[in-house]
Amino acid sequence: MSLLFSPLTLRGVTFANRIFLSPMCQYSCGPGGIPTDWHLVHLGSRAVGGFGLVLTEASAVTPRGRISLQDAGIWSEAHIAPWKRITDFIHGRGSLAGMQLAHAGRKGSTYPALPEFTSAGRLGSVPEADGGWMTVGPSPEAFGSYRPPHELTTAEIGDVVAAFAAGARRAVRAGFDVIEIHGAHGYLIHEFLSPLSNFRTDEYGGDFDGRTRLLAEVVSAVRAAADEFNAPGDYERQLVVFVRLSGSDWTAGGWSVQDTTKAAVLIAGLGADLVDVSSGGNVPDAKITVGPGYQVPFADAVRNGSGVPTGAVGLITEPAQAEKILTDGSADAVLLARAALREPAWPLRAAHELGLDPKDAPFPAQYRRAARR
Repeated sequence: MSLLFSPLTLRGVTFANRIFLSPMCQYSCGPGGIPTDWHLVHLGSRAVGGFGLVLTEASAVTPRGRISLQDAGIWSEAHIAPWKRITDFIHGRGSLAGMQLAHAGRKGSTYPALPEFTSAGRLGSVPEADGGWMTVGPSPEAFGSYRPPHELTTAEIGDVVAAFAAGARRAVRAGFDVIEIHGAHGYLIHEFLSPLSNFRTDEYGGDFDGRTRLLAEVVSAVRAAADEFNAPGDYERQLVVFVRLSGSDWTAGGWSVQDTTKAAVLIAGLGADLVDVSSGGNVPDAKITVGPGYQVPFADAVRNGSGVPTGAVGLITEPAQAEKILTDGSADAVLLARAALREPAWPLRAAHELGLDPKDAPFPAQYRRAARR
Protein backbone atom coordinates (compact mmCIF):
# COMPACT_ATOMS: atom_id res chain seq x y z
CA MET A 1 0.00 0.00 0.00
CA SER A 2 1.26 3.45 -0.92
CA LEU A 3 1.68 5.75 2.09
CA LEU A 4 0.32 8.57 -0.06
CA PHE A 5 -2.97 6.69 -0.31
CA SER A 6 -3.08 5.50 3.28
CA PRO A 7 -5.64 7.18 5.57
CA LEU A 8 -4.62 9.92 8.00
CA THR A 9 -6.59 10.49 11.19
CA LEU A 10 -6.40 13.75 13.14
CA ARG A 11 -8.65 14.40 16.15
CA GLY A 12 -10.91 11.54 15.15
CA VAL A 13 -11.36 12.79 11.58
CA THR A 14 -10.02 10.44 8.90
CA PHE A 15 -8.77 11.67 5.52
CA ALA A 16 -9.06 8.97 2.86
CA ASN A 17 -5.61 9.82 1.53
CA ARG A 18 -2.81 12.32 2.16
CA ILE A 19 -3.11 14.36 -1.04
CA PHE A 20 -4.58 17.75 -0.21
CA LEU A 21 -5.55 20.63 -2.48
CA SER A 22 -3.64 23.72 -1.39
CA PRO A 23 -5.52 27.02 -0.93
CA MET A 24 -5.27 29.16 -4.08
CA CYS A 25 -6.93 32.51 -4.77
CA GLN A 26 -9.32 32.39 -7.70
CA TYR A 27 -10.25 36.12 -7.89
CA SER A 28 -13.74 35.11 -8.97
CA CYS A 29 -16.06 36.63 -6.35
CA GLY A 30 -17.95 39.88 -6.50
CA PRO A 31 -17.44 42.65 -3.90
CA GLY A 32 -19.52 40.68 -1.39
CA GLY A 33 -17.04 37.79 -1.34
CA ILE A 34 -19.70 35.21 -2.21
CA PRO A 35 -18.43 31.98 -3.84
CA THR A 36 -19.82 31.31 -7.31
CA ASP A 37 -20.32 28.46 -9.75
CA TRP A 38 -16.63 28.82 -10.54
CA HIS A 39 -15.78 27.77 -6.99
CA LEU A 40 -18.22 24.87 -7.11
CA VAL A 41 -16.62 23.51 -10.28
CA HIS A 42 -13.02 24.38 -9.31
CA LEU A 43 -13.21 22.77 -5.87
CA GLY A 44 -15.69 20.07 -6.82
CA SER A 45 -13.58 18.82 -9.71
CA ARG A 46 -10.65 18.21 -7.35
CA ALA A 47 -12.94 16.16 -5.11
CA VAL A 48 -13.96 14.16 -8.19
CA GLY A 49 -10.25 13.86 -8.98
CA GLY A 50 -9.54 12.09 -5.70
CA PHE A 51 -8.02 14.68 -3.36
CA GLY A 52 -8.46 13.59 0.24
CA LEU A 53 -8.94 17.20 1.40
CA VAL A 54 -10.10 20.15 -0.69
CA LEU A 55 -9.12 23.50 0.82
CA THR A 56 -10.70 26.78 -0.25
CA GLU A 57 -8.78 29.88 -1.17
CA ALA A 58 -8.01 32.40 1.58
CA SER A 59 -11.44 33.45 2.82
CA ALA A 60 -11.45 36.77 4.60
CA VAL A 61 -12.86 37.09 8.11
CA THR A 62 -13.56 40.80 7.59
CA PRO A 63 -14.14 42.87 4.43
CA ARG A 64 -10.83 44.70 4.84
CA GLY A 65 -9.11 41.38 5.44
CA ARG A 66 -9.36 40.57 1.72
CA ILE A 67 -6.36 40.56 -0.57
CA SER A 68 -8.46 41.91 -3.44
CA LEU A 69 -12.05 42.92 -4.11
CA GLN A 70 -12.50 39.63 -5.96
CA ASP A 71 -11.58 37.42 -2.98
CA ALA A 72 -13.86 35.06 -1.08
CA GLY A 73 -15.19 35.80 2.37
CA ILE A 74 -16.76 34.28 5.45
CA TRP A 75 -17.50 37.49 7.35
CA SER A 76 -21.30 37.35 7.15
CA GLU A 77 -24.25 35.00 7.36
CA ALA A 78 -24.76 35.49 3.62
CA HIS A 79 -21.66 33.39 2.94
CA ILE A 80 -22.88 30.23 4.66
CA ALA A 81 -25.41 28.83 2.15
CA PRO A 82 -23.21 29.35 -0.96
CA TRP A 83 -20.32 27.57 0.75
CA LYS A 84 -22.63 24.80 2.02
CA ARG A 85 -23.62 24.02 -1.56
CA ILE A 86 -19.94 23.41 -2.30
CA THR A 87 -19.13 21.36 0.80
CA ASP A 88 -22.15 19.14 0.16
CA PHE A 89 -20.77 18.29 -3.28
CA ILE A 90 -17.27 17.64 -1.93
CA HIS A 91 -18.64 15.32 0.75
CA GLY A 92 -20.70 13.49 -1.85
CA ARG A 93 -17.46 12.54 -3.58
CA GLY A 94 -15.91 11.12 -0.39
CA SER A 95 -13.49 14.01 0.19
CA LEU A 96 -13.27 16.33 3.17
CA ALA A 97 -13.67 20.09 2.88
CA GLY A 98 -11.46 22.71 4.49
CA MET A 99 -11.71 26.49 4.67
CA GLN A 100 -8.68 28.72 5.02
CA LEU A 101 -9.55 31.67 7.27
CA ALA A 102 -7.48 34.72 6.43
CA HIS A 103 -6.76 38.38 7.02
CA ALA A 104 -4.49 40.04 4.46
CA GLY A 105 -3.26 42.81 6.74
CA ARG A 106 -0.98 45.32 5.01
CA LYS A 107 -1.02 43.21 1.81
CA GLY A 108 -4.74 43.74 1.28
CA SER A 109 -6.62 46.09 -1.07
CA THR A 110 -4.58 45.04 -4.11
CA TYR A 111 -5.41 44.35 -7.71
CA PRO A 112 -5.99 40.63 -8.42
CA ALA A 113 -3.21 38.68 -10.10
CA LEU A 114 -5.16 38.20 -13.33
CA PRO A 115 -3.93 39.00 -16.88
CA GLU A 116 -6.58 41.68 -17.43
CA PHE A 117 -5.04 43.68 -14.58
CA THR A 118 -1.35 42.81 -14.88
CA SER A 119 -1.25 43.44 -18.63
CA ALA A 120 -2.70 46.89 -18.03
CA GLY A 121 -0.09 47.65 -15.39
CA ARG A 122 -2.65 47.68 -12.59
CA LEU A 123 -0.52 46.36 -9.77
CA GLY A 124 -0.20 46.98 -6.06
CA SER A 125 -2.66 48.93 -3.93
CA VAL A 126 -6.07 49.84 -5.29
CA PRO A 127 -6.92 53.54 -4.76
CA GLU A 128 -9.81 54.13 -2.40
CA ALA A 129 -11.61 55.94 -5.22
CA ASP A 130 -11.63 52.62 -7.12
CA GLY A 131 -12.91 50.55 -4.23
CA GLY A 132 -9.72 50.11 -2.22
CA TRP A 133 -9.52 50.53 1.53
CA MET A 134 -7.15 51.43 4.34
CA THR A 135 -5.20 48.32 5.27
CA VAL A 136 -4.02 47.39 8.75
CA GLY A 137 -0.91 45.86 10.26
CA PRO A 138 1.08 45.47 13.45
CA SER A 139 3.09 48.58 12.55
CA PRO A 140 2.61 51.42 10.04
CA GLU A 141 5.39 50.24 7.68
CA ALA A 142 4.28 49.38 4.15
CA PHE A 143 4.97 46.21 2.21
CA GLY A 144 7.22 47.44 -0.60
CA SER A 145 5.40 50.05 -2.67
CA TYR A 146 1.97 49.28 -1.18
CA ARG A 147 0.20 51.97 0.81
CA PRO A 148 1.23 52.18 4.50
CA PRO A 149 -1.21 50.38 6.80
CA HIS A 150 -3.00 51.65 9.88
CA GLU A 151 -1.31 50.33 13.03
CA LEU A 152 -3.82 48.21 14.91
CA THR A 153 -4.66 49.22 18.45
CA THR A 154 -4.93 46.54 21.12
CA ALA A 155 -8.71 46.86 21.00
CA GLU A 156 -8.68 46.38 17.22
CA ILE A 157 -6.47 43.32 17.63
CA GLY A 158 -9.17 41.89 19.87
CA ASP A 159 -11.69 42.54 17.10
CA VAL A 160 -9.51 40.58 14.67
CA VAL A 161 -9.37 37.61 17.03
CA ALA A 162 -13.16 37.74 17.43
CA ALA A 163 -13.56 37.88 13.63
CA PHE A 164 -11.51 34.69 13.20
CA ALA A 165 -13.68 32.95 15.81
CA ALA A 166 -16.88 34.12 14.12
CA GLY A 167 -15.54 33.01 10.75
CA ALA A 168 -14.80 29.58 12.19
CA ARG A 169 -18.38 29.25 13.46
CA ARG A 170 -19.75 30.14 10.04
CA ALA A 171 -17.35 27.72 8.36
CA VAL A 172 -18.59 24.89 10.56
CA ARG A 173 -22.21 25.78 9.77
CA ALA A 174 -21.26 25.74 6.09
CA GLY A 175 -20.17 22.12 6.42
CA PHE A 176 -16.39 22.38 6.57
CA ASP A 177 -14.43 19.62 8.32
CA VAL A 178 -11.13 21.47 8.54
CA ILE A 179 -10.39 25.08 9.42
CA GLU A 180 -6.98 26.36 8.38
CA ILE A 181 -5.70 29.60 9.91
CA HIS A 182 -3.55 31.52 7.44
CA GLY A 183 -0.46 32.64 9.30
CA ALA A 184 1.94 32.74 6.34
CA HIS A 185 2.94 34.64 3.19
CA GLY A 186 3.22 38.08 4.74
CA TYR A 187 -0.44 38.41 5.66
CA LEU A 188 -1.60 39.78 9.00
CA ILE A 189 -0.63 37.00 11.41
CA HIS A 190 2.74 36.54 9.69
CA GLU A 191 3.27 40.31 9.89
CA PHE A 192 2.97 40.04 13.67
CA LEU A 193 5.29 37.02 13.82
CA SER A 194 8.20 38.51 11.92
CA PRO A 195 10.60 41.06 13.45
CA LEU A 196 10.95 42.49 9.93
CA SER A 197 7.36 43.77 9.99
CA ASN A 198 6.44 43.97 13.69
CA PHE A 199 8.04 46.93 15.44
CA ARG A 200 5.57 47.17 18.31
CA THR A 201 6.70 47.80 21.88
CA ASP A 202 3.54 46.59 23.60
CA GLU A 203 2.49 43.04 24.50
CA TYR A 204 2.05 42.15 20.78
CA GLY A 205 5.64 42.97 19.81
CA GLY A 206 9.21 42.57 20.92
CA ASP A 207 10.28 39.04 21.79
CA PHE A 208 9.00 35.71 20.50
CA ASP A 209 6.22 35.56 23.09
CA GLY A 210 4.96 39.00 22.14
CA ARG A 211 5.15 38.48 18.39
CA THR A 212 3.34 35.13 18.62
CA ARG A 213 0.60 36.45 20.92
CA LEU A 214 -1.86 37.17 18.09
CA LEU A 215 -1.24 33.72 16.56
CA ALA A 216 -1.83 32.07 19.94
CA GLU A 217 -5.01 34.05 20.57
CA VAL A 218 -6.42 33.27 17.13
CA VAL A 219 -5.67 29.54 17.43
CA SER A 220 -7.26 29.43 20.89
CA ALA A 221 -10.34 31.33 19.71
CA VAL A 222 -10.80 29.20 16.58
CA ARG A 223 -10.33 25.97 18.54
CA ALA A 224 -12.93 27.09 21.10
CA ALA A 225 -15.35 28.13 18.35
CA ALA A 226 -14.94 24.81 16.55
CA ASP A 227 -15.44 22.87 19.75
CA GLU A 228 -18.82 24.54 20.29
CA PHE A 229 -20.11 22.21 17.58
CA ASN A 230 -18.70 19.01 19.03
CA ALA A 231 -21.74 18.44 21.25
CA PRO A 232 -24.57 16.29 19.86
CA GLY A 233 -26.55 18.12 17.21
CA ASP A 234 -26.65 18.84 13.52
CA TYR A 235 -22.86 19.17 13.35
CA GLU A 236 -21.78 16.37 15.65
CA ARG A 237 -18.17 15.81 14.70
CA GLN A 238 -14.67 16.87 15.65
CA LEU A 239 -13.28 19.83 13.75
CA VAL A 240 -9.65 19.71 12.67
CA VAL A 241 -7.57 22.89 12.88
CA PHE A 242 -4.60 23.48 10.57
CA VAL A 243 -2.29 26.49 10.70
CA ARG A 244 -0.29 27.57 7.66
CA LEU A 245 3.03 29.14 8.62
CA SER A 246 5.93 30.42 6.55
CA GLY A 247 8.94 28.36 7.59
CA SER A 248 11.28 31.22 6.75
CA ASP A 249 11.33 34.85 5.65
CA TRP A 250 14.37 33.97 3.50
CA THR A 251 15.99 37.10 4.92
CA ALA A 252 18.58 37.52 7.68
CA GLY A 253 17.01 38.60 10.96
CA GLY A 254 13.56 37.45 9.96
CA TRP A 255 11.21 34.67 11.01
CA SER A 256 13.06 31.35 10.81
CA VAL A 257 12.42 27.62 10.71
CA GLN A 258 13.57 27.47 14.35
CA ASP A 259 10.86 30.02 15.20
CA THR A 260 8.32 27.98 13.24
CA THR A 261 9.26 24.82 15.13
CA LYS A 262 8.89 26.60 18.47
CA ALA A 263 5.57 28.09 17.35
CA ALA A 264 4.34 24.64 16.29
CA VAL A 265 4.77 23.37 19.85
CA LEU A 266 2.93 26.43 21.15
CA ILE A 267 -0.10 26.15 18.89
CA ALA A 268 -0.35 22.37 19.19
CA GLY A 269 -0.81 22.94 22.89
CA LEU A 270 -3.66 25.33 22.07
CA GLY A 271 -5.52 22.91 19.83
CA ALA A 272 -3.90 23.01 16.38
CA ASP A 273 -3.67 19.58 14.76
CA LEU A 274 -1.31 20.12 11.80
CA VAL A 275 1.10 22.80 10.62
CA ASP A 276 0.99 23.45 6.88
CA VAL A 277 4.54 24.67 6.23
CA SER A 278 5.13 27.08 3.36
CA SER A 279 7.62 29.97 3.27
CA GLY A 280 8.27 33.59 2.31
CA GLY A 281 5.87 36.37 1.41
CA ASN A 282 6.71 38.96 4.05
CA VAL A 283 9.77 40.58 2.47
CA PRO A 284 9.34 41.99 -1.08
CA ASP A 285 12.95 41.46 -2.14
CA ALA A 286 13.68 38.16 -0.40
CA LYS A 287 16.03 35.85 -2.30
CA ILE A 288 14.18 32.53 -2.43
CA THR A 289 15.90 29.43 -3.79
CA VAL A 290 13.18 27.69 -5.78
CA GLY A 291 13.30 24.11 -7.02
CA PRO A 292 11.38 20.82 -6.78
CA GLY A 293 10.17 20.35 -3.20
CA TYR A 294 12.11 23.42 -2.08
CA GLN A 295 9.98 23.92 1.05
CA VAL A 296 9.95 20.27 2.14
CA PRO A 297 13.02 20.73 4.41
CA PHE A 298 11.03 23.27 6.43
CA ALA A 299 8.16 20.80 6.95
CA ASP A 300 10.71 18.12 7.85
CA ALA A 301 12.47 20.34 10.40
CA VAL A 302 9.19 21.38 12.02
CA ARG A 303 7.75 17.85 12.12
CA ASN A 304 10.84 16.22 13.54
CA GLY A 305 11.77 19.12 15.80
CA SER A 306 8.33 19.58 17.37
CA GLY A 307 6.57 16.23 17.04
CA VAL A 308 3.60 18.06 15.46
CA PRO A 309 2.13 16.68 12.20
CA THR A 310 3.00 18.75 9.15
CA GLY A 311 1.95 19.24 5.57
CA ALA A 312 4.53 19.91 2.85
CA VAL A 313 3.87 22.22 -0.10
CA GLY A 314 5.86 23.80 -2.92
CA LEU A 315 6.71 22.37 -6.36
CA ILE A 316 5.55 18.88 -5.47
CA THR A 317 4.61 17.64 -8.92
CA GLU A 318 5.28 13.91 -9.32
CA PRO A 319 3.71 10.93 -7.50
CA ALA A 320 7.04 9.27 -6.68
CA GLN A 321 8.32 12.57 -5.28
CA ALA A 322 5.23 12.95 -3.09
CA GLU A 323 5.46 9.34 -1.89
CA LYS A 324 9.11 9.80 -0.91
CA ILE A 325 8.32 12.90 1.14
CA LEU A 326 6.01 10.79 3.27
CA THR A 327 8.15 7.66 3.46
CA ASP A 328 11.17 9.78 4.45
CA GLY A 329 9.15 11.13 7.38
CA SER A 330 9.38 14.72 6.17
CA ALA A 331 5.62 15.34 6.39
CA ASP A 332 2.31 13.64 7.10
CA ALA A 333 0.55 14.97 3.98
CA VAL A 334 1.38 16.81 0.78
CA LEU A 335 -0.45 19.84 -0.58
CA LEU A 336 -0.57 20.46 -4.32
CA ALA A 337 -1.10 23.89 -5.84
CA ARG A 338 -0.08 24.58 -9.44
CA ALA A 339 0.16 20.87 -10.22
CA ALA A 340 -3.48 20.57 -9.18
CA LEU A 341 -4.46 23.48 -11.43
CA ARG A 342 -2.85 21.72 -14.37
CA GLU A 343 -4.28 18.33 -13.50
CA PRO A 344 -7.50 18.21 -11.43
CA ALA A 345 -7.31 14.40 -11.28
CA TRP A 346 -3.64 14.24 -10.22
CA PRO A 347 -4.43 11.65 -7.48
CA LEU A 348 -5.85 9.27 -10.09
CA ARG A 349 -2.64 9.42 -12.10
CA ALA A 350 -0.65 8.99 -8.90
CA ALA A 351 -2.62 5.88 -8.00
CA HIS A 352 -1.77 4.35 -11.36
CA GLU A 353 1.92 5.30 -11.30
CA LEU A 354 2.35 4.02 -7.74
CA GLY A 355 0.81 0.69 -8.68
CA LEU A 356 -2.42 0.74 -6.70
CA ASP A 357 -5.04 -1.81 -7.56
CA PRO A 358 -7.73 0.14 -9.45
CA LYS A 359 -10.32 -0.82 -6.83
CA ASP A 360 -8.21 0.93 -4.18
CA ALA A 361 -7.79 4.11 -6.23
CA PRO A 362 -10.12 7.08 -5.57
CA PHE A 363 -12.04 6.76 -8.84
CA PRO A 364 -15.66 7.89 -8.73
CA ALA A 365 -18.02 5.21 -9.99
CA GLN A 366 -18.73 7.25 -13.12
CA TYR A 367 -15.01 7.15 -14.04
CA ARG A 368 -14.20 3.60 -12.99
CA ARG A 369 -13.95 2.34 -16.55
CA ALA A 370 -11.01 4.71 -17.07
CA ALA A 371 -8.94 3.00 -14.38
CA ARG A 372 -5.86 1.53 -16.05
CA ARG A 373 -4.91 -2.03 -15.12
